[in-house]
Amino acid sequence: MDHIKIYNAKELKTTKGSIVIEGPVSANDLSSLEFHEDLVAFRPPAQQHKALIEIAALPEGRIIVARERNMVVGYVTYLYPDPLERWSHGKMKNLIELGAIEVIPKFRGASVGKNLLKVSMMDDAMEDYIIITTEYYWHWDLKGTGLNVWEYRKIMEKMMNAGGLEYYATDDPEISSHPANCLMARIGKRIKPESIEQFDQLRFMNRFMY
Repeated sequence: MDHIKIYNAKELKTTKGSIVIEGPVSANDLSSLEFHEDLVAFRPPAQQHKALIEIAALPEGRIIVARERNMVVGYVTYLYPDPLERWSHGKMKNLIELGAIEVIPKFRGASVGKNLLKVSMMDDAMEDYIIITTEYYWHWDLKGTGLNVWEYRKIMEKMMNAGGLEYYATDDPEISSHPANCLMARIGKRIKPESIEQFDQLRFMNRFMY
């Protein structure tokens, strides 16, 4: 399928200053931006910056950024699921994963995450995809936020809801390993019933195993 990427942007005024939320940004534009040193959730900032540039260059890869002038202070990534994950087993061309979302501590609590998702969904091409995200409590910044797993989960769910993602049940062992973990998804308006059926089969792969 053709991976169409239509650029959108909006300004978000916060008590800590104005930021621009925009994307999908090209690999070229991303490499010209600075990357904030507090973006450390997944790997050291320089390595994460490099990883995002590589994702942006993929046909299906989408990076939406929050930037303060020339500095990236938050981002969300979309790409095909990891080949080792069950979500890639169906080789669905219209299933992409919201792989990572991160905002620096300075701008947390200012609805940056929600707006990253809203700007992502401004692109009509997103109606051609099933978008999934897998939430695991061990990725959450419980220490930095002082929240417990359930409080954090509630915030994550509200943020994902802002992008139209909803809770979906699954028998995936990693997700089932803790009750706070969850699968969330957004099924685009132009998704055909057979793709929804295929997605349901991926959600419940252990149903017929004895």
